[in-house]
Amino acid sequence: MSNNPIKDTIIALATPQGVGAIAIIRLTGINAISIVNTHFIAKYKAKDLNKVVSHSIHLGNIIDEERLIDEVLVSVFKNPNSYTGEDVVEINCHGSVYIQQEIIQLFIKNGVRQADGGEFTLRAFLNGKMDLSQAEAVADVIAANSTASHQIAIQQMRGGFSKDLQILRQQLLDFASLIELELDFAEEDVAFADRKALKDLVQNLLTSVKTLLDSFSLGNVFKNGLPVAIIGEPNVGKSTLLNALLNEEKAIVSEIAGTTRDAIEDEISINGVVYRFIDTAGIRETEDSIEKIGIQKTFENIDKAQLVLYLIDASLIQNSEFRIQNFTKEINKINKQYPNKKLLPILNKTDLLSENEISNLKSQISNLIPISAKDKTGIHELTQQLTDLVASGALSSNQTIVSNARHYEALTNAYIALQDVSKGLANDLPSDLLAIDIRESLRQLGTITGEFDVDKDLLGNIFANFCIGK
Repeated sequence: MSNNPIKDTIIALATPQGVGAIAIIRLTGINAISIVNTHFIAKYKAKDLNKVVSHSIHLGNIIDEERLIDEVLVSVFKNPNSYTGEDVVEINCHGSVYIQQEIIQLFIKNGVRQADGGEFTLRAFLNGKMDLSQAEAVADVIAANSTASHQIAIQQMRGGFSKDLQILRQQLLDFASLIELELDFAEEDVAFADRKALKDLVQNLLTSVKTLLDSFSLGNVFKNGLPVAIIGEPNVGKSTLLNALLNEEKAIVSEIAGTTRDAIEDEISINGVVYRFIDTAGIRETEDSIEKIGIQKTFENIDKAQLVLYLIDASLIQNSEFRIQNFTKEINKINKQYPNKKLLPILNKTDLLSENEISNLKSQISNLIPISAKDKTGIHELTQQLTDLVASGALSSNQTIVSNARHYEALTNAYIALQDVSKGLANDLPSDLLAIDIRESLRQLGTITGEFDVDKDLLGNIFANFCIGK
């Protein structure tokens, strides 16, 4: 990148690399329109692209001196009403790799620079077209692989998260400005900030930031998928269940116990959420050294999972109170060992039982979900239970959900700083010490949206809202 990149005109292929019906080449910068105009001849009527209206499309040819490169559609977007806030030109050409490269190289020879990765969005941020969190959401929209991850990214890109942060930050800025004024008038011993009101505000801010922090676990699931471990004794139907969920023969199914010796993993989207199902080795006492390693990996995968499906073989507990008690103890043991994980007991092979027998077992083991993985009965009820657990209602209610690890870290630091402000107020600390923690919380919130200059914000807020000596 040059020393003054914002003055550059840059170019890049906006569509994926390779052959296609159409490719889009994008330019942005001060000279974008004039440079394209030099090599563009309109198809039916002579046109100067510098004089056409913004957001217009023009059919013509891209030429290199006398040589015709391709017939194209050229879209013109004039500043400031463009994605980057600069002049932007998009060239729709035929998708030949040769044509793409000929056009790009033509403009590079005429002073245009190859864009760096993400530079179009960087310019949009630098030119005030979006804040930092919205710019990051662009990448999330592109990478979205489910309805849920797409919806979160769209909400953030449209500024939903930014608006929430703006409200929090502005409330804190108002009081920070008053605290700063107290420091300026320290010799007069003047108190501008109402300490009780500040205490109430800080408590409200702590509650709001905590709500955002708590949403991260859900946001991370929506963005990266929910890891689900399928566990149980050997030959209870774990691999059959995985195959039924994926609707393909992913795992080997055999009547021989201990067939699965390593974890088998795959993803599927259910009701807009991606789940990463992990079929694990059966848990039992064994002398087989290889199987022992597989069982050890089962517990490692339970550690990694957020949800555990514990399979029970219906045929083994059909008329055995002893077996039922053992399974109940095992479920309680896993719940105690992993208190932060949700465990769903699944009664498999219900095709071998009567309705009365299933009802009897459901009355003895709480939250039991009856299925037959072989016949694929009860699978819909299971997937519906998974959807309910993930709390997809948070999406339909348009609730702000944090899914970015950098944002989570900044919110955590802001929360700690706000806690320090709260403690300082409780201990009647002087204004200069309170100001330090307030500034830190402002700085942390500002790093999310790219508003780094707290001093500038404070000064602007003082002059705008607390006019002194005008």
